[in-house]
Amino acid sequence: MLSFRGGVHPHDHKEITKDKKITELSPPDTLYIPMQMHIGAPCVPKVEVGERVLMGQIIGDSDAYVSVPVHASVSGTVKEIKKILLPNGSMSDAVVIENDFKDEPFDEHGKNKDYTKFSRQEIIKMVREAGVVGMGGAGFPTHVKLSPPEGKVIDTVIVNGAECEPYLTSDYRVMLENPEEVIYGLKVLLYAFGIKNGYIGIEDNKKEAIKKMQEKTKNEEGIRVVALKTKYPQGSEKQLIWSITKREVPRGGLPADVGVICVNIDTCCAIAKKFLYNRPLIRRIVTVSGSGIKEPQNFSVRIGTPFSYVIEAAGGMAGDVKKVIMGGPMMGIAQYDLNVPVVKGTSAILLFTEKELKQPNTDVCFRCGRCSYVCPINLMPYYIADAYRIGDIERCEKLGALDCIECGCCSFTCPGNAKPLSRVREAKRTILENRRQKA
Repeated sequence: MLSFRGGVHPHDHKEITKDKKITELSPPDTLYIPMQMHIGAPCVPKVEVGERVLMGQIIGDSDAYVSVPVHASVSGTVKEIKKILLPNGSMSDAVVIENDFKDEPFDEHGKNKDYTKFSRQEIIKMVREAGVVGMGGAGFPTHVKLSPPEGKVIDTVIVNGAECEPYLTSDYRVMLENPEEVIYGLKVLLYAFGIKNGYIGIEDNKKEAIKKMQEKTKNEEGIRVVALKTKYPQGSEKQLIWSITKREVPRGGLPADVGVICVNIDTCCAIAKKFLYNRPLIRRIVTVSGSGIKEPQNFSVRIGTPFSYVIEAAGGMAGDVKKVIMGGPMMGIAQYDLNVPVVKGTSAILLFTEKELKQPNTDVCFRCGRCSYVCPINLMPYYIADAYRIGDIERCEKLGALDCIECGCCSFTCPGNAKPLSRVREAKRTILENRRQKA
């Protein structure tokens, strides 16, 4: 079974929504579409208050290379442009659209574009025009990922179907319900690089998805579906690349350094939709789960839909909800305002009651070394946490704090509930801030 060193085995809780088909969620009366839903430069609004916009129309863009345009997810009237809170806790300009419920598409919406008629640079340009970013949560612009530095030769494309975070089943449902789009998106990428070496990696707890994807790819030259050992964080890029290819991404390096490009399942679908239907990224599949929701679901949600609207569509809260998380419980972000909008990186909205969150309030490191044993990057989190606690930021950097992928394995396995990840995260932020000040 394909795997990597370290990692943990949390209960996946996927049985809650794995059999829930994707339901198209009707958009609300008002949508709040942020200008910053990706790593890189924020977009600048390209519309004015009172202007009527069409579904799929660009409403925000930037001249920066590391950025992607933002599109209207419905047709309607621009109500206002204002600062709003994002799920990650930051503030961003947002275009507020009053929905007219006509879903009138932009000019060429719906026209098929045969990818074999375009050059690699034209394909990359179209991927950017569609606003495609990494849908696994990071939000890195895909067109940048498809443009490796000069001298880096890409010979392999990996589609990440691991979905190793507990509770999440959005990618799983996509593989069962829309496997053709996943494969089509992969074929676009293989064509763009002129290669025939593609993998779709799926954890072995998703047997139906493995079977479905193998069936759909049996006649596709160069595309292989591989079963991965169910272990967190199997879906992390470096771990996924090692598991499948046995190539090790160097410290501080990128997948392109070992000739690989990794993309998420939903990212592949977004690329396919651009070429099949000329549709930009205006929707995303969201798993709504946890003990604090009445009717767990997998929804197809328009970008800009408030979390509160999605939660109500799933029957509302059940019991005394203590925590709401965007993403998975291991790497997700806790929310303190349910008016934040669904963004391109919203893979899930999880609601938990106190029973699920109860932990011993010890905050003690027993020096057991478990965090080091399970760290998939081979770090020593307890040393980094100690160095940060006494203010030795230089030692944090020497110990490799910046290499931390923030997977949460260390905090998950810590018997003293010392939460080393929190201190490692703070150490990373401090190191980067010090570098910015020196620059």
